[in-house]
Amino acid sequence: MDAGFLERLLGGNRAWSGPCTVILDAEASVKSPGPDTIATGGIKSYAPRVSSGRLTADAVCLLKDDNVLLAVEQLRHRDTMGQSHLKQTLTVVDVGHVVGVEYDHADALEALGVVAPPPVRESEYRPGTLVG
Repeated sequence: MDAGFLERLLGGNRAWSGPCTVILDAEASVKSPGPDTIATGGIKSYAPRVSSGRLTADAVCLLKDDNVLLAVEQLRHRDTMGQSHLKQTLTVVDVGHVVGVEYDHADALEALGVVAPPPVRESEYRPGTLVG
């Protein structure tokens, strides 16, 4: 993906932008779809591991001069004593391996100067209208 386009999409060089999923041309992320558990008899059951090129990030920052995208994922958890802990994972990505950026909203279109598409209208039928 072009670094200039990423700069416009992410809001500038060396500026952090909101949560998104960075799609890479490599299997860079390993996730488990469920928790590992201990079954009866003390046998540990491991959830399968799935590798993909989808890198979930809570914040991303483009370093255009270095051709690098920084992606930070933040995981919060509580220990057995009830204390909250924050774990931050930093991933440094070569911009040449980025094939896409995915958002769960259309607000990023504004940064590109594109008007958001109109919402899909549900078809309305009058009572008694035959549909099919």
